[in-house]
Amino acid sequence: MNTHILTYRGTVYPWHCDQMGHMNVMWYVGKFDEATWQLFAAAGITPSYLRAQQRGMVAVDQRLSYRGELYAGDVISIRSAIIELGTSSVRFVHEMQRDETGEHVATSMLKGVHIDTVARRSCPLPEALRVSASKVVVADTSPWQSWPPARTFVG
Repeated sequence: MNTHILTYRGTVYPWHCDQMGHMNVMWYVGKFDEATWQLFAAAGITPSYLRAQQRGMVAVDQRLSYRGELYAGDVISIRSAIIELGTSSVRFVHEMQRDETGEHVATSMLKGVHIDTVARRSCPLPEALRVSASKVVVADTSPWQSWPPARTFVG
């Protein structure tokens, strides 16, 4: 795969905004979480697989970079890709944009670990799942090797 897949479309509602008038960080995280489950489903890590095999996915690292503010009424989308497929882990990235302008407003990079929910320990991703997940691995991971980038905010 050479590009990210669409994993979320939505709108910023007034109740997503804080006292400063822009979308609060808790809503960025929530929208990225929804995108995660869409990405996992595209990779074959579906709710039915997790339940039937007594498996789960747990986040062990999450990094966020806020690049622009969102306001009530903004229409947004998230595109996502797996950037690394380990033995029992998946590293992936989400990029959020304001659809009206195409402005990149936030990025989240996460590492998830595949676990046995009975033993409560990590376990290897099955080969069939690795094959399925490889379909949503982005080809060029160079932008993510030294992420997050340094950024200075000017008020």
